[in-house]
Amino acid sequence: METSEERFVTWRERVGWMIGIGDKLILLAGYMQLGVVIGSFAVPFLLNWRSELAAIRKLTRQVFWTYAAYVLGTNLFFAILSISLTSSLTDGSELATAMCSFIALYWAARLGIQFFYFDKKGLPSGGIYQIGEWLLVVCFLFFTIVYSGAAYVNGWGMHG
Repeated sequence: METSEERFVTWRERVGWMIGIGDKLILLAGYMQLGVVIGSFAVPFLLNWRSELAAIRKLTRQVFWTYAAYVLGTNLFFAILSISLTSSLTDGSELATAMCSFIALYWAARLGIQFFYFDKKGLPSGGIYQIGEWLLVVCFLFFTIVYSGAAYVNGWGMHG
């Protein structure tokens, strides 16, 4: 019967790539998420939220801004976590598996929302808007792939 220490060594040997490239990918994802957070500050101006939201009740507007702040805070948390605790997200622990799984699902959902929920009729097109959407989609896809891979290697990849 294999001890937990032997199992850990075997796991590290099998997923040695995760120690090197996985950490680098998560670190890159962290900085990219920071870029998404910074870019998010332009969205209210680019989409003219002030005049768009002026027509709704004050409470609804306050709820909207609260939700927007929560999304921004979540994205910032993922960036800080990925930048400052990179190796903790690839250490094979249950917490690393859970956190990477959650981040992957979060970004996968955001990718789905981008394609299947948002009504883009009437939005500005071309130029910065088209480039911005393309960059966001690439980021969301990258985040989904990187954190899904990390979750797999952390959890399911260490068994069998």
